[in-house]
Amino acid sequence: MIIAPFFYIFSLIFLPLSKPKSKAPKVLPQAIVTQVIVPVKPVNPNTKYIYLTFDDGPLFGTSNCIDICLQEEVQASFFQVGMHMARSKLGKDLYNRILQHPDVFEILNHSYTHANGKYLNFYHHPDAALLDFIKAHNSLKLTNNLVRLPGNNAWNTLNHKRTSSLVKPVVLKLDSAGYNVMGWDIEWDFNKQGKPSESGEKMARIIDSSIARNRTLTKNHMVILMHDQMYRTASDSTKLATMIGLLKKNPNYEFRKISQYPGLKNSGH
Repeated sequence: MIIAPFFYIFSLIFLPLSKPKSKAPKVLPQAIVTQVIVPVKPVNPNTKYIYLTFDDGPLFGTSNCIDICLQEEVQASFFQVGMHMARSKLGKDLYNRILQHPDVFEILNHSYTHANGKYLNFYHHPDAALLDFIKAHNSLKLTNNLVRLPGNNAWNTLNHKRTSSLVKPVVLKLDSAGYNVMGWDIEWDFNKQGKPSESGEKMARIIDSSIARNRTLTKNHMVILMHDQMYRTASDSTKLATMIGLLKKNPNYEFRKISQYPGLKNSGH
């Protein structure tokens, strides 16, 4: 289902805007599509890999996500919206905080505008959508080739091709430009107020069960989708810390950045 989250619309109203530049988006750097494949750490067949991914930042809540992952010493990936970084000092500061911890975090492409909440129009204009991702790539100064679509769960890697008819034209454009399109296995949903819909304990149980029953796109690899804005309060942040803490108790779980997901073209770079 394609929806415009309440807190996303809230952010468009209340976060300060800087005057947009009229500069045309640059073309995708050639290095992105010609990078030599770098060996990835061998996969242990007994290990279950968990990828914490946070979408839509930098926003209110991003700072708490950073703090909790640093405190718990787990790796995480932030799919960021270029406009959210560029338009305010808060966005730039949060973006730079993530960059200060390259061993723990990475920033990835979640488009420049997040379709401005108009998803059908965005996906009905694949050329414009591609330019939107390229603009985000340049503004976020990315060196990886991973993107996530706004409002849609789609996959396009060397190993997996899974898209709806609506987004397929955009996915094909991104594929031709050298990108991997990354979806997710489980989403921690939010309610109408943008708060986590489940407790940390319940989410940990759901994740344990899904891994045990092999309900993931790639066996033993669990991609979890969350949204930064869900954790803007102390009580909601505690739910995130609880989930991570419970998952860490399993000796067979290892947290990884999503650029280490198996089967990426050009190893995600």
